Formats: sequence, C-alpha cells, structure tokens
Amino acid sequence: MEPLTRRQFLQSAAAAGAAGAPAIARSPLSPNDRIRVAVVGFKRRGMHHIECFHQLANQNVEVAALCDVDESVLDQGQALCDKLLGRKVPTYVDVRKLLEDRSIDVISYSTPNHWHALGTIWACQAGKDVFLEKPASHNIWEGRKMVEAARKYNRLVQHGTQSRSNGVMQEGMQKLREGIIGELYMARGMAYKWRSSIGRIKEEPVPPGVHYDLWVGPAAMKPFARQRFHYNWHFLWDFGCGEIGNQGVHQLDIMRWGLGLNTHPSRIQSMGGVYVHKDDQQTPNTQVAYYEYAGRNLLLQFDVRHWMTNHEAGIGDLYPTRGADNTVGVIFYGSDGYMVMPGYTSYYTFLGQKGTPGPKKEDTGDPGANLDHFANFIRAVRSRKVSDLSADIGEGHLSAALAHLANIAYRTRRTVNFDPATETFPGDEEAGRLLTRSYRAPYVVPERV
Repeated sequence: MEPLTRRQFLQSAAAAGAAGAPAIARSPLSPNDRIRVAVVGFKRRGMHHIECFHQLANQNVEVAALCDVDESVLDQGQALCDKLLGRKVPTYVDVRKLLEDRSIDVISYSTPNHWHALGTIWACQAGKDVFLEKPASHNIWEGRKMVEAARKYNRLVQHGTQSRSNGVMQEGMQKLREGIIGELYMARGMAYKWRSSIGRIKEEPVPPGVHYDLWVGPAAMKPFARQRFHYNWHFLWDFGCGEIGNQGVHQLDIMRWGLGLNTHPSRIQSMGGVYVHKDDQQTPNTQVAYYEYAGRNLLLQFDVRHWMTNHEAGIGDLYPTRGADNTVGVIFYGSDGYMVMPGYTSYYTFLGQKGTPGPKKEDTGDPGANLDHFANFIRAVRSRKVSDLSADIGEGHLSAALAHLANIAYRTRRTVNFDPATETFPGDEEAGRLLTRSYRAPYVVPERV
C-alpha cells in the first residue's frame, strides 16, 4: 500500500472523527543509521526511558526530543537531558506536532493508559516505530486496532513487559517447557502493593503550564482535580485500568508466557471492591480474577491486595521484590512441583511432595532499568523483523486483555463468556459495551486505522 499524503490522511482522519498525525512512511534503517528517539510522557516511568535510550548511545541511539502536556514535567525532562547529553533537545506539548518531525524514528510512550492506543496508531501512521509502556491499551477493542496499525504500516511496536527480554526469565520458561515441574495445570499471580488512599476528588482550576485538554485526550472531559492527574489516574475508569492493569499486567503476561497461551480465555470471573480506604477510587483495590481457556486443562488465578496482607511462597520476604512492602510475582504449579517467579527477574523450583529445592537462578540487576528490553527493541528496529521483538504489540494486546476481561467481569458482577476469535461476548450486550468506550473528538481511535 502506498503511504497516504498528509492531505489524504487528514481527510480520512476527519471522516473518522480524529485529527491525527501525518502518515509519512520511513525507509528501513541500515545498521549504521542513527536512531533518533522522542520520549512522550515522563513524570515517572518515562524518566527511565530517557536514561535507557541514552545508555544505548554506543549503539548509535539518540534521545532527540521530548513531549509532555505538563510544562513543569517537560522542564524536568529537559534538565535530565541536559545532564546526560550535555545539551537541550527540542520539546513539544502536543504529540501531533512532534509526529510531523520526519527526523524522528522512534516514539517512546509512557503516557496514561487512555492515550496508549491513539498515540501508537498516530505514530504508526506517521512512519514511526514505538516503544510503549504497559498496559498496551485502555480497552480490548483499541488493543486490536493497535495491532492492525502496526501490521498495516509495517512498524515495530514493543510492549513494556520487560521480563520477556530478561535472560533469567527466559531460562525459567525453558525449564517449564522441558517439564522441570511436570505437567502444568495452574498459574497464580499476585500484586500486593502498599497503596495509600487517593482521597476525595476536589475539583480546582487547571495549574499553570498544564495543557489539560491534551491530557484528557480521548476520555470524557471533566474538571481538573489532582486525584485525576499524575499517577492517581490509574484508579479511575476514564483513564486507568486499576492495579490489575497497572502492576498486574506484568504478572499476567508472565503467566500466559509460562503456560504457552497465545489466545484469549473463554470464561472469566472476578470479584472485589474498594476496601479499607474511604475515598473516590473507582477501580477495585482488592480483587481476585479467574480465567479458563477452552480446550485446556489450565486455571489462571490473579489477586490484587493493597494494604495489610501476608507474603506468599517466599515472595516478598525470602525473595524481595521491588518496593520493601510489596509481594509481587507468579507461582506455576505442575504435577511434579512448583516454580516461584518473584518480581521480574528470578526463578526458584520446588520438587516432589516435600518441596525439595530444585534448579534456581537469580538476577540481582535492577528490573526498573531493564536495559535489555530497550536494546532488544533497537535491534528489531534495525532488523525490521517483528519476530525479533521480545514483546510485540500482539503479545501486549493478549496480556492487557486479561486485565480488561477481569475488570469487565468485575463491573458486570458475574461470569462472562468470551469468544477469542471475534473478541466479543456473544449475546451479552452489557459486557460488550465495555469492550470499547466513547471517544472525545478530535481524539478518536479510528475504526479503520
């Protein structure tokens, strides 16, 4: 397919209710070409993006631009670039303006969830490759649109589930496939993270330097409140997907990876609520989810807890995970034993009825830096092979969908039955409405990407 001209693209985007970025196809990079990266959104995680891409400077990678809708955050990113690079870089508040820069090869997104799909689609249409933080999408429908855009425009899109690039985790997965714990029948994941109350929503004037319309983007416009802004957006349905879509998507991805599941589940249950805190959080801070896959004798279970709780299988005490009070990890169960994977970078096996310690391996590196994942992405950008990506957007879509499906079952308060082939809930209009959302013009995820 020939790339659209700027005029053709804007006309088609307007017809779909979206004012997008220009669709400018770029030629494949040669191994000697400099890869110029723009980082979008860096209040928290995005700062790691800047640092990691800078660490790849010896591979001819350059942090070349920054974009954030909060000018105070933009100043912090600029200060970091000044420190690391010894110079300032161009800055933007509107990603559409950034995408017009034909010298940029890669867009690295660490924005709130509700911007992931549209930002990625626009970048693909503009001929950019994408490194995208988790979860891939805000809902299941737009996750599919992201995959379609990546394939249509031949873009490399890496999902931020960094465990897949970790050598120790890869070794642990190979052990599972070799049958170290026998025939697998269950995986249990947990995200027990110490979370304080977000408080009551108090609306106030938009702070100076915050481009709030751009921040809200595809979501419904509501007055500014700090409880809807930096980080706490995770726990409001308009912008986030709760803890299961925040921390949980990492472990859900590991569970699916370990069990070799390359499709969606067919039956999902989830219960929970907002317990302990008396605040305006909407997503459950205590949640349990169950997944069954048609034709597979496997059970997936996932737990979210946010306050006082125990550790499990040594995770959080014998095997600390990031954050002193966190218990985050996965346990795989087989006919001959079980495997514990705390956090993102280690595995331990326990064999037989007495749980005799078996093979194990630990990676003491900082999983927050996860340089291997960024390096894997850059190698794929140069090779132009989707198969070289550790966590292609297709994998990201499947793992993010596990969080979305649990939330749909939670919100409907019943078991939901899902058709993996059509990505629908046959005969279930209530659940079907939660597959997507109403988009606010002009920030509309298009039906045809």
